[in-house]
Amino acid sequence: MARYIGPVCKICRREAQKLYLKGERCFTEKCAVVRRPYPPGQHGQRRLKLSEYGLRLREKQKMRRLYGLLEKQFAGYYSQATGLKGRTGEEMLGLIERRLDNVLYRMGFAASRAQGRQLARHNHILINGKRVNIPSYRVSPNDKIEIREKSRKIAYLQAALAQSETRPKPSWMDVDKDNFSGVFRSMPVRDEMNEPMIREQYVVEYYSR
Repeated sequence: MARYIGPVCKICRREAQKLYLKGERCFTEKCAVVRRPYPPGQHGQRRLKLSEYGLRLREKQKMRRLYGLLEKQFAGYYSQATGLKGRTGEEMLGLIERRLDNVLYRMGFAASRAQGRQLARHNHILINGKRVNIPSYRVSPNDKIEIREKSRKIAYLQAALAQSETRPKPSWMDVDKDNFSGVFRSMPVRDEMNEPMIREQYVVEYYSR
């Protein structure tokens, strides 16, 4: 499947804020947004005034890149959300938050969503006792996610667990770090998904134009 393989720090600089795509590096002075707080490219330091369309486009790009999705995938989540009963933007966020790669990141088993995809792809994850290697797998309430016993000594997994102590703990999941497992208790809570700040209504307006 296609995926972005370019420099991810340029993505954060383009969106003018940290999207935490590089794990621990994002919390240090080496972060590109700290060192060069302006968009990449020859004309990056010019002051630009965005149009209404431009604001919505940038918010859509930011949210898409934050979760590491391609445009076709991202637009697909919007289409699914329009068929649900709640607010389209919040429903869309909820669908994306339930992706396995994102859940692994939220639980602290991965330092970034990209690392969460790697964990899943390399057959390190069990859900309710069964191996799942699809990063886009949609986790359901009361699903138990655990790291396979043979995979628990992976160095980057251990580092991610140690680093996760500094991150907020979502209320909709329980994590047992000693046993390398967690339970996805309920649907995600919108008020706890603001790091970085997301304005999903702009995304809805972009697609519904």
